[in-house]
Amino acid sequence: MVLLGLVAVIVAIVLIIVRPGSSQGDESDAGGGTTSANPSATDEPTTPPTAIPTEPTAADGDACKEKHILVEALTDKSVYETGEQPQLSVTITNTGKNVCVLNAGTKAQVFTITSGEEVYWLSTDCQVDPIDAEVSLTPGTPISSSVPIVWDRTRSSAETCEGPREAVPAEGASYHLSVSIDGFASPTTKQFQLY
Repeated sequence: MVLLGLVAVIVAIVLIIVRPGSSQGDESDAGGGTTSANPSATDEPTTPPTAIPTEPTAADGDACKEKHILVEALTDKSVYETGEQPQLSVTITNTGKNVCVLNAGTKAQVFTITSGEEVYWLSTDCQVDPIDAEVSLTPGTPISSSVPIVWDRTRSSAETCEGPREAVPAEGASYHLSVSIDGFASPTTKQFQLY
């Protein structure tokens, strides 16, 4: 009995010292500090907000941009009687806020005449001595062709530059003129009729 009592006392002393089920972290909590199982929001790494890219500020003399250039195809008439030859021209307007520069020379011009899906005439098919001509466009000030291109009412191709060409259909046939200058195309065509 004495031996059992002695063992019981030793076991009680060991349990008091070891304190099963507790940890050192819990002992530190007993000192008054509290530890959360989940880190607080301030403990999480934060990423800086992504900056929204901004377009560089335009300056006078920069190359023209498509969104600021309006190209308009023009003819001197809407209806041409027999024997009358359409005079083709173009107007370019800078709709931006700064003076911009583009190539308006004949090398950068393409006049196209179509009817339906068919291309009847291209200004570049038999172009002679095309040139570059850099121009500065003032905002809101349209510039136009100084000399119109006269279309002889014939079908063009690169193979017909030296000989006679076939006349295009007339008798009220409808045609459309589109123009591209330095890669900037007219958003709409100019319609006209041939008799």
